[in-house]
Amino acid sequence: MKPRSTLCLTHSLAAVLVFVFYTVRGSGATQQLSADRSTPAIKGQKHEVVLPVVVLDKHGSLVPNLTANDFTLTDDGQSQTIESLTTQSNLPLRLGLLIDTNRRVYSAMDSERAAAGKFIDLMLPADTKAGAHGNEAFLIHFDREVELLEDFTSARDKLRRELGEMTPTAQENSNQGPETSGQDSSGNGAGSRTQFESRNDTQLYDAIYLASDELMKPKDGRKALVVFSDGADHGSKETMNDAVDAADRANVQIFTIYLKGEENRTTKGLPGSGHHGGISGVGFPGGGGWPGNQGGKPGSPPRSEAGVDGRKIMQQIAWRTGGQYFEAKKKTDLDHIYSEIATLLQQQYLLTYIPDKSDFDGSFHKIALKANRKDVTVYTREGYYMPSE
Repeated sequence: MKPRSTLCLTHSLAAVLVFVFYTVRGSGATQQLSADRSTPAIKGQKHEVVLPVVVLDKHGSLVPNLTANDFTLTDDGQSQTIESLTTQSNLPLRLGLLIDTNRRVYSAMDSERAAAGKFIDLMLPADTKAGAHGNEAFLIHFDREVELLEDFTSARDKLRRELGEMTPTAQENSNQGPETSGQDSSGNGAGSRTQFESRNDTQLYDAIYLASDELMKPKDGRKALVVFSDGADHGSKETMNDAVDAADRANVQIFTIYLKGEENRTTKGLPGSGHHGGISGVGFPGGGGWPGNQGGKPGSPPRSEAGVDGRKIMQQIAWRTGGQYFEAKKKTDLDHIYSEIATLLQQQYLLTYIPDKSDFDGSFHKIALKANRKDVTVYTREGYYMPSE
């Protein structure tokens, strides 16, 4: 069996991510991904912001044929001029599939593999040559570890093969490497290859953080993650706030698919029918920030340990990044959910504007986008980080 590529967290005492290593499957080579990236050049002291925008009517259907005049936009409370609003884009789409393989959701894995495979066929070209400068996707699975099964590729067959072979992390792997230290067994520091281990089994936040910061951040174009999970994080070094911040910095929107974990069910199997969220119904909380907090960025996010609702976690991750939340009440819902996500990605609006105030200081800017009609609901990212000079 080929060795799996593992995305690993290495932290100093200050809890700063320094390096992430992963082994490229089948090649035997090791590639180092550095978190220390240079900032793109700033041209003309202007920064163009590109926002993915979804507009739904009261029935949960996409609203077509809107123009920039149908919206009001503010950036940190200051009114802004919308440069363009379009559903047509030549920007390539960068996709990441993040699939939870912990024991609580694994009974639905065959359905998840099949639905994700159909989604790949919808989003990637049949001819890999046609995708040379177009849509690409990668595949990560996570439980007690975060593993990169396939890096960015336009080849459907590669992603489908990895989906078919995807299994939970082997139990024997959990005894390798330090548990939370930034040192390896030889005592070397943060720059050495180590493996972050946990006695717990679902590193949801770490998976989102690493996918956003290490894989998505260097890429251009439109960027989106699709995350399948029960929303219960156990063992991540990063918090949910860290994960969402990483997505914001990489300009990534996240679509979440929630499936209630087996251990929390009162009956055997996967109960219920239908799903909530997305085009068929709005699944977002009524306000911003974390439960009990006011606003978006400040405050400590809840950790999804015992007693914290994984559904709310998945809703918050989607809402804050401008994606959509879906709930699978039964395994057969997954096909329809992935189809709806494909439709959203293919038909969403792209809004562009240049902030009146462009202080390149790395600060977070809060966005408020509203439609000038009362019968629709607008979804976009909560904000963006201005580049640093």
